[in-house]
Amino acid sequence: MKIAIIGAGPAGLTFAALMKRQDPLHDITLYERGPRHATWGFGVVFSDRALEFLRADDEALYQYLTPHMETWPHLTIQVNDTRIPITGNGFSATGRLELLTLLYAYVERLGVRIEFDHDIASLDKVQDADLIVGANGAFSWVRTENEDQFGTTTDWRPNRFIWYGTSQIFDSLSLTFRDTPQGVFCAHHYRYSPTMSTFLVEVEDATWHRSGFEAMSPEDTIRHCEQVFAQDLGGHPILSNNSYWRQFPAIWNQRWSFGKVVLMGDALRTAHFSIGSGTRLAMEDAVALAKAFREQGSDVPAALAAYQALRLPPMKKIWDAANVSLRWYEHMDERMKALTPVEFAYDYMTRTGRVSHAEMKRRDPGLAEAYEQLHPEVLTG
Repeated sequence: MKIAIIGAGPAGLTFAALMKRQDPLHDITLYERGPRHATWGFGVVFSDRALEFLRADDEALYQYLTPHMETWPHLTIQVNDTRIPITGNGFSATGRLELLTLLYAYVERLGVRIEFDHDIASLDKVQDADLIVGANGAFSWVRTENEDQFGTTTDWRPNRFIWYGTSQIFDSLSLTFRDTPQGVFCAHHYRYSPTMSTFLVEVEDATWHRSGFEAMSPEDTIRHCEQVFAQDLGGHPILSNNSYWRQFPAIWNQRWSFGKVVLMGDALRTAHFSIGSGTRLAMEDAVALAKAFREQGSDVPAALAAYQALRLPPMKKIWDAANVSLRWYEHMDERMKALTPVEFAYDYMTRTGRVSHAEMKRRDPGLAEAYEQLHPEVLTG
């Protein structure tokens, strides 16, 4: 098969590797509009099982990537100056550019071509391919130019966020909520290398406006955020990588393919960063699509139908949970006012409905017991 993949992110690269390992005769080219040695953002985070989902389909890739992960066994929620470590919630992380660089080398060794600085702007440019994969992110032109074919819906959420980094190193994935005269500021932060951390700042829309960010320069925006989180940064600077305020688009597609064109990763659907599953979901899409072709051979229509049937049920559960999670942040100001730090942390951990009190008790008996003291009715609920 001749396969054209538009976008050399984790989804496209993983799919290229899996397909080339299934059949070295596949002619696979990835088209990436950016240069090899640059990317946006900082680190990417995975759950405690990290890349386990890759083992069954590509043990070599799993073994190749795993040593480059930073890991930690717990989550920390900080409400102003009250710090609440929560056990039973391990995570792993790595630098986005490091992950991509490792994947570039891996697929090129397999014989996959990557065309960097190559902006494919029309499907006509790759019509000679047997399969065209749109893996070019949340703002994919492959999707936006064919929304009627895919049945696309996009729900722009009101909160504002900006994706920074810092040289401050944190001992766990942490969520720091600080109350200010303008409203609550939340930092999602975690180390992704021995010397660097992601530091993503999120605020409600009203807080963003009250803070004056709309008229603020990038330098003043950084200074403002450094002042809010001065205690947490410990004198370390906030660092930008083309960082700017954004709103999150909750994207869904009713149909994942048409003809020989198929979507993966954020081009297919976005999952809010608060559940830490975006990169994993993208790579799992690639695993499912490669598995569909392994089962259906070169029958493209059958493989694309099998891909959606196989992948939809587990992915939809995570997507639904992500959407509940993002809405939780849209009311964090009122939650900070109404809840004690223990109640706030418990409310966060159970926000999607997927963690019951019994499960919370299993993960962190201390937090569960502290909540029971405030709400004894939970014992009989």
